[in-house]
Amino acid sequence: MTDDSDLPSPPTAETAPPPRIVFVTGPSGAGRTTAINTLEDLGYEAIDNLPLSLLPRLLEGPAPDRPMALGTDTRNRDFSAATLIAIFEQLHDTPGIIADLLYLDCAPNVLRRRFSETRRRHHPAPDADPGTGIALERDMLGPLRSHSSIMVDTSDLTPQQLRSEIAALFAKDRQSHMAVSVTSFSYRHGIPPAADLVFDCRFLRNPHYDRGLKPRDGRDPEVQAYVAVDPRFEAFVAQLVAMSDLLLPAYEDEGKSHLTIAFGCTGGQHRSVAMAEIMAAHLAEAGWQVSKRHREVEQRRLNTSAVARS
Repeated sequence: MTDDSDLPSPPTAETAPPPRIVFVTGPSGAGRTTAINTLEDLGYEAIDNLPLSLLPRLLEGPAPDRPMALGTDTRNRDFSAATLIAIFEQLHDTPGIIADLLYLDCAPNVLRRRFSETRRRHHPAPDADPGTGIALERDMLGPLRSHSSIMVDTSDLTPQQLRSEIAALFAKDRQSHMAVSVTSFSYRHGIPPAADLVFDCRFLRNPHYDRGLKPRDGRDPEVQAYVAVDPRFEAFVAQLVAMSDLLLPAYEDEGKSHLTIAFGCTGGQHRSVAMAEIMAAHLAEAGWQVSKRHREVEQRRLNTSAVARS
């Protein structure tokens, strides 16, 4: 028989986490429906395409007893970026409520490809080329992108990867309010749009020129050991660790709920991956909620799989 004194106490008004409201927006084709469905699976009360005129009425009265996910986009008949920003900022400044504006971004060429694959018309310009509608919608959403508290670039994400990213950011049992994403990338293909802190690793010793290490990537211990031989490596890591230990608590105190740290190198396979692995391990050991992504490594794997299937 279990002693009742050994059982955990039920949540009280003092210990229960504050209610969370997440506004989900972004261009059509960027994955908003996937994000909304994932949040609903996580226990959020999800409402999609709610007219903005009804938002104040929905949010009046007592705070919700479970987190809410509110999807909105340019298809709403009364869509207004300024109105949504005003409501978000009002909630963000309300004590006892956690409010986030999640913006799902995506490169125009990827959006065009997705619309081509589905053969759907683009609603801002249904009788024109999809590129015209994409450009119009991005202009309409521009203020929301710049005011977002969390931005996820879905250009290179599969639906499963997007679901994993959303779960890492918004799972209700996260101990830390601020989630940290650590990503590696290739400068050839551009800096990730959602990156908050970017570190260039191209000065480090490059395994690309070692015949035995070239086919591997920075997750391999031998590749990491090769990079670590660089005489500037230890000082670089020490400075990064000290900087993260200083800045992350400050960002969290400021109210930031998501931070993306990006490491870049020439090909995005070796040095940046090794540094991202090292930083993610340190942050996890320090107690932060961390997710990792190696953009070019994942893309190479997808390309290899596609070739194998063909």
